[in-house]
Amino acid sequence: MRVAVCQLNARDDRKANLATAADLVARAAAAGADLAILPEYVDYLGRSAGQPAAEGTDGEFAEFFAATARRHGIWVLAGSFRESGPDPEHTYNTSLVFDRAGGLVGSYRKIHLYDVEIPGRVSYLESRTVAAGAEPVVVEIEGVRVGLSICYDLRFPELYRRLTVEGGAQLLVVPAAFMLHTGRDHWEVLLRARAIENQCFVAAAAQIGDHDPGRTCFGRSMVVDPWGTVVTQAPDTVGIAVADLDLDRLHQIRTELPSVANRRL
Repeated sequence: MRVAVCQLNARDDRKANLATAADLVARAAAAGADLAILPEYVDYLGRSAGQPAAEGTDGEFAEFFAATARRHGIWVLAGSFRESGPDPEHTYNTSLVFDRAGGLVGSYRKIHLYDVEIPGRVSYLESRTVAAGAEPVVVEIEGVRVGLSICYDLRFPELYRRLTVEGGAQLLVVPAAFMLHTGRDHWEVLLRARAIENQCFVAAAAQIGDHDPGRTCFGRSMVVDPWGTVVTQAPDTVGIAVADLDLDRLHQIRTELPSVANRRL
């Protein structure tokens, strides 16, 4: 499988954000990718006053990416969007997966919410406006078992162990909007750890740059192999990075160093 991680800088112009996302998917398809992975909140990352209304999984957001997948004949993991939630005050942070024909084959609601207070640097309470999902999700793409997650989930290894052991995941995907302050120290370390401990490929597509109000995302979208080696990484700009996933290599690693099979707890 060839995957493309798409890196963009979503601001407060949804139309422009979607146009950029569609262009990145087109570039991924032209590069021969089977799967294009987009970042968290790919359609809007700006001031709350201008946020688009929450939608269902059959709304404008889903229709746009279904059409984009169909137009280019490529699988698309449409980052995440604000899905209508359980009450008027809360949405879900939801990823959607579309096949080459534009069919919706899977959705995942972010389980771990980013409630963080780092004095003078980061103050964010995602749970104020977002409801947590409850179910891990694995989908099959081109015969590859793919475990879904979103951004802050990356810090919770038990989720990825369930995706691997119970879901049979071979590839773990992480659409994200990782902040600069934490990203520069933790992003690559966590991605490589999730790959090593679960003996999976990890593909992470990130937001980059400044976003209103006063938020800067780290970028550095990348693909990591099951040995923990970074096989491709996007430069510090909007664009894509492409990698081929060698499933024979994954099988070899799991056979020669069967740490997942050897677990006791």
